[in-house]
Amino acid sequence: MSKKIEYKKDYKHLYLPKSIPVIMDVPEMPFMMIEGTGDPNGEEFARATEALYSLSYAVKMSYKNEDVPVGYYEYTVFPLEGIWDLIDKTKPATDKNNLKYTIMIRQPDFLTDELFMKFVELTKKKKSNPYLDHVTFGKITDGLCCQVMHTGSFDDEPESFAKMEEYCKDNRYVRSDLTHREIYLTDPRKTEMLKMKTVLRFHVKAIMN
Repeated sequence: MSKKIEYKKDYKHLYLPKSIPVIMDVPEMPFMMIEGTGDPNGEEFARATEALYSLSYAVKMSYKNEDVPVGYYEYTVFPLEGIWDLIDKTKPATDKNNLKYTIMIRQPDFLTDELFMKFVELTKKKKSNPYLDHVTFGKITDGLCCQVMHTGSFDDEPESFAKMEEYCKDNRYVRSDLTHREIYLTDPRKTEMLKMKTVLRFHVKAIMN
């Protein structure tokens, strides 16, 4: 078995950016995903997150199965991520009931569509969670993005977004859509609010003239 893949070491540029914004080209990666709407503090978001983690740990622990996936390698489960948008664009982003999201967890390269369906069925036999039926598997390419590490409360993220927008302006880039990605490196249930770390990322395009 090859060396263990640690996302904080092997993919440091994607998961441990500095507090100063950077422009980067994010490659295609495989994810398990689930879509939802409404306040992320509610039960629906919690159960959807639980479903993603249940499946992700089923994949990670599959080396203990009789039928080990072809190409399996040891790795650390990747962090939860979310792509966020608004249902009604006329309402402020602070209205959490107006949020639309796709939450996801990156998967190892050996996971295939066929294996994904197998893990869903196996997990459903062990876990009673209706959101397991809503999880999908596919690849996402973020492409050219601005990224920064945000430290502190989720409610203070507008300050980091403003810093990112200013950086883009100074370096001849412009934000290309209003969705954004968040990567959660700390658990808000276990971490002081001022110490929480979230990677923020949005799509950009270069200003050519």
